[in-house]
Amino acid sequence: MTSSEILTREHAIPSKDEAFVLWFEQVGIADIPLVGGKNASLGEMIRELKVQGVNVPNGFATTAYAYRYFIKAAGIESKLRQLFATLDVENVNNLRSVGKQARSLILNTPMPQPIQEAIRRAYARLCSQYGSETDVAVRSSATAEDLPDASFAGQQETYLNVHGLSTVLTACQNCFASIFTDRAISYRTIKGFDHFDVALSVGVQKMVRSDLATSGVMFSIDTETGFRNAALITAAYGLGENVVQGAVNPDEYLVFKPTLKTGFSPILEKRLGTKEIKMIYDIGGGKLTKNISVPVSERNKFALNDAEILKLAKWACIIEDHYSQVRGQDTPMDIEWAKDGETGELFIVQARPETVQSQKSSSVLRNYRLQAQEDVLITGRSVGKAIGQGKARVILETHKLDEFQAGEVLVTNKTDPDWEPIMKKASAIVTNQGGRTCHAAIIAREMGIPAIVGCGDASSAIATGQEVTVSCSEGEEGRVYAGLIPFAIEETLLDKLPRTRTKILMNVGNPEEAFGLAAIPCDGVGLARFEFIIANHIKAHPLALIHFDRLEDEAAKKEIATLTAGYAHKPDFFVDKLAYGVGTIAAAFYPNPVVVRMSDFKSNEYANLLGGRQFEPSEENPMIGWRGASRYYDPKYSEAYGLECKALKRVRDDMGLTNVIPMIPFCRTPEEGRKVIAEMEKHGLKRGENGLQVYVMCEIPSNVILAEQFSEVFDGFSIGSNDLTQLTLGLDRDSSLVAHIFDERNDAVKTMVAMVIAKAKACDRKIGICGQAPSDYPEFARFLVEQGIDSISLNPDSLLPTMLAIASVEGIQ
Repeated sequence: MTSSEILTREHAIPSKDEAFVLWFEQVGIADIPLVGGKNASLGEMIRELKVQGVNVPNGFATTAYAYRYFIKAAGIESKLRQLFATLDVENVNNLRSVGKQARSLILNTPMPQPIQEAIRRAYARLCSQYGSETDVAVRSSATAEDLPDASFAGQQETYLNVHGLSTVLTACQNCFASIFTDRAISYRTIKGFDHFDVALSVGVQKMVRSDLATSGVMFSIDTETGFRNAALITAAYGLGENVVQGAVNPDEYLVFKPTLKTGFSPILEKRLGTKEIKMIYDIGGGKLTKNISVPVSERNKFALNDAEILKLAKWACIIEDHYSQVRGQDTPMDIEWAKDGETGELFIVQARPETVQSQKSSSVLRNYRLQAQEDVLITGRSVGKAIGQGKARVILETHKLDEFQAGEVLVTNKTDPDWEPIMKKASAIVTNQGGRTCHAAIIAREMGIPAIVGCGDASSAIATGQEVTVSCSEGEEGRVYAGLIPFAIEETLLDKLPRTRTKILMNVGNPEEAFGLAAIPCDGVGLARFEFIIANHIKAHPLALIHFDRLEDEAAKKEIATLTAGYAHKPDFFVDKLAYGVGTIAAAFYPNPVVVRMSDFKSNEYANLLGGRQFEPSEENPMIGWRGASRYYDPKYSEAYGLECKALKRVRDDMGLTNVIPMIPFCRTPEEGRKVIAEMEKHGLKRGENGLQVYVMCEIPSNVILAEQFSEVFDGFSIGSNDLTQLTLGLDRDSSLVAHIFDERNDAVKTMVAMVIAKAKACDRKIGICGQAPSDYPEFARFLVEQGIDSISLNPDSLLPTMLAIASVEGIQ
């Protein structure tokens, strides 16, 4: 359209593509060229998802036509083109100069009267709905944003708590100018967008009074692993800008989508954030908003209750399903939400396609592995799974961005879109503040750069010029190491792996790694240990929680009180943490079976838990003492075992994860097995109900000799080759003096294994192995296949090569 055509249009009754303003309900996802991705998405949700209960605040959008009318009517397009002919985005000073001049051209040009009048009429209509001079959010919405491979999130400006027509008009013009922020110019250049093909729409939306409540961001996909069956929700107090910018460490919640959709309440994790500040309205302060401190009592509470978490997660599913249907392909979503402190209602204020994990290839598995260990300088939340290294550059102020050199590790307090021109040059990013959905995390993922956020004081712990290695390859905790540590990158083509007749399962210890490990093709989990969750996430002896008031160790009592802050009933802490850990592993591999071994600490190991010494005996040989099944029904421990049962019942009944199969360790006799089954029934875990199966570890010669009798008590066996070897050969596997004799390939051990496999199959019971032997020795794995074992559970690092070896034995190419 030419300049003269634009200026001579009659706008009394404009068509949709000639209007200056459109209401959200007038537009949908097909109208991105008219109102940009953000506003088109708001309209789509209001039109299509309100009937499903998704709340979206009303508002209107200025159109791309209005922006282009402005640029043409003002006669500044030619000046902008001349200016951009000199652009060099690699030169920070040049980028700043071009951006500043471009913005000044727009800001110093009066907004044409027809646009002003259209905005006036629309704002007056909004005020008639919500009240005089109603408070609105004024947000930029570019016509190239929120595409599946380009988010443009935060590239242009947003203004909150805007009141009155004159202020709304000023905010709209500022948004027009923000199409030429330094970060937007840089991002468009990186993504290959022509600066003059992109137009700017402005959304004017009724504010949600989250300054009086809470707000945050949620993704319908796990942001670190790309696991698509989980929704991640973050929450903090006040307006959502602090969460988006990474100015606070928010609460985090994970919800499992498949069983949520069928009516269960599958909250997999609740992680308390520090939430130290909140953004509120600046009433009479001369500014639109301000940050204030959050009282400590509020910081130590979760910002959302369970009902709110589940409601938001359901909305994430509804929004994702709708956009997937519209686009004709799976479309994970990045969503901003807010709670109104006046009405208590939840609202969705933005939704856009997730642009990182959804674009990655699912046919290649890439693993980064450190090849040495050095001193850890600082830790935080890891973003991505990669490793980066280089000389650190600590920058705390934007006017020093030009000091940053390509290949350095950026260390800062937090980032916002103004930092993006240098972020793309970094080998890694480390921030003091922020959570998994903050600006630094989102941009680092999009650029494929490892980042660690929410470190607290990284800018003090790391010095400019210091050589560091930033590792995000070790789970949810990211670590910054001193020095340049060698590391390897392993790539596996997953679409070329054979599928064996023998079930290939995985041993999974750490719930934090489960979503990532689920990308490796396998048939489920053959061993998930309670001990890892208890030692690393609970840390306290269960009886110390049950009898907290009787604790004699004051230091342990103080530490337990800190761990369980917010829990009036301390045993609930144990149940919650155990249920979250088991539930996460079960969700990662759902609906495949996940065999979880109930606690198998020895008495000396239990004693090392917080408060444990008061409740544990001193045994000469704990390895063959009071462990496993013998504890569960003993009056001295059975109430603690009850907590384990409650956690499992929650996972199966409340979360709907019925793929969990509990397994009983170190069960010496069938009679012991019956006593344990009876204890489980006391706590609502009845074998056969709701599909519940119970397995037993086969790790004692009596399990082999009496396999037929054990088959009457349990539904399956899993061979523990470590204990079975030590008890068959009569040696202590912890003793270095006889370690040279320990070998699962010994004929006596293999005879026991062959015998129990034959007996289990004769009794129509499942039998697998979860011990170390097949992970260490491919020939032992071949022996198991030859004996007809049903499944082999392997450590993650040995699963793929062992799978190939088993396929060879089975004659599978």
